[in-house]
Amino acid sequence: MFYDGQCPLCQAEIQFLSGRNQAGLLSFVDINSDQYSPERVGVSCDQALASMCAQYEGGELIQGVEVFSAAYSRANLPKLAWVFSRPALQPVWNVGYRFFAKHRHAISALLGPLALRLVNKKVS
Repeated sequence: MFYDGQCPLCQAEIQFLSGRNQAGLLSFVDINSDQYSPERVGVSCDQALASMCAQYEGGELIQGVEVFSAAYSRANLPKLAWVFSRPALQPVWNVGYRFFAKHRHAISALLGPLALRLVNKKVS
């Protein structure tokens, strides 16, 4: 999964998923780091910031709500995976994520510190 490491809410989500990644089926790359290669992935940093992106080990790129469904499934969160995989809800999730992506830093400034505290409390 590719994520914005400068976004506290994004960090909280990655920490949450990392704590559920006992099977090692997920890996995370901050798009602001040297580990992220837009050329190798085929998605610019701006595109990755606008739409949640992930890449399977074989190279297949997935975007949008499909990423959440796949991640939650791999993190052994079947109820969340099911909610994000419902075709009738996907347009709502996609619009919601686009809004979040556009305003990620303002939203994250309000909610991110609390989310990080909650995730870190569960990890401790």
